[in-house]
Amino acid sequence: MKFIVSSKSLLSQLQIISGVINNNNTLPILDHFLFDLDSNKLTITATDLETTISSSISVDSDLTGKIAIPAKLLLDTVKTFPEQPLTFSKNENHTIEISSTHGKYALAYANADEFPERTTIKDSVNLKINGDSLAKAIEKTIFASGNDDLRPVMSGVFIQLSSTGLTFVATDAHKLVKYERSDIKTDKTSELIIPKKPLNLLKSVLLGKESDVAINHNISNIEFKFDNYILTCRLIDGKYPNYEAVIPEENPNILTIERISFLNSLKRVGIFSNKTTHQVRLKIAGTEIQVSAEDIDFSNKADERLTCSYNGIDIQIGFNARFLVEMIGNLESEEIRFELSSPNKAGLIFPNDGLNDGELITMLVMPVMLNN
Repeated sequence: MKFIVSSKSLLSQLQIISGVINNNNTLPILDHFLFDLDSNKLTITATDLETTISSSISVDSDLTGKIAIPAKLLLDTVKTFPEQPLTFSKNENHTIEISSTHGKYALAYANADEFPERTTIKDSVNLKINGDSLAKAIEKTIFASGNDDLRPVMSGVFIQLSSTGLTFVATDAHKLVKYERSDIKTDKTSELIIPKKPLNLLKSVLLGKESDVAINHNISNIEFKFDNYILTCRLIDGKYPNYEAVIPEENPNILTIERISFLNSLKRVGIFSNKTTHQVRLKIAGTEIQVSAEDIDFSNKADERLTCSYNGIDIQIGFNARFLVEMIGNLESEEIRFELSSPNKAGLIFPNDGLNDGELITMLVMPVMLNN
């Protein structure tokens, strides 16, 4: 087994697929990249058993073969090279030798037979979606998903595919984001819960890419194919909560405000909030909103007033400043619309502009009890 590859091309692929490798693996083979050489095509694979990602690059060779190379050692080595051809040669003493313009480096490899095989998806449902559109849907929702091991279904993103459109939902029970695309449809209705790790990998690779992503899935696994990548992951098993039931329908108090000024105000005032609750108080009346926070334990206090457009009764309501900053910071609109009903019911946030045709974002945030 011998091939020549560009150091820059190899590094870009290794950096992406290494994102799937865990820091502490129970199986030593999972600390390796699988190199599968087929003449002038090299396929590199990494897995953590739940998620597997492969990438193919062109190399100079007319041979075939498979070996598993230690991921961290290889990545740390390739990072140091300027752009140049690297020659990989398999030796008799169970090492792979890398030759560069500077010297030679030998790494002990593992048998490729030990590397886990990729899950094949049978009886699958197929869909094609624009890469950047998929990345945007992930970006707009994934931050709201939970981290509770006792509720694994809420640690992923819920995806509904149907003839009426595509819906992404994420929630941690304190905040919820629902992202809808009415312009992306499928013939068959499907409901999936995808873990965060593969979605973060997809987002990092697909943002800004216009190439299509072919999606195949069955009840237990999903596969994404695009450009020279294949990503397969296991779906989270379970029933997602009825998120529609928690979205309040009647919200007569409507606040419209410039997004960036409100966001910056929340960031500043939130610094002075209680370090446990991060509570900020919103007092809305007329054309003015008062944003305030207090940490009684340390005598810290902040108070700001902003102009807004408001239609509703005077209201005081408390929210976790971190949640609001995270949600509003994830939007791109000039203005946002806050819809409220009462101080003990969830508030809804919508972008007033900046969306494409067929795109809709609904954000929900639960209030916190105000300290009098």
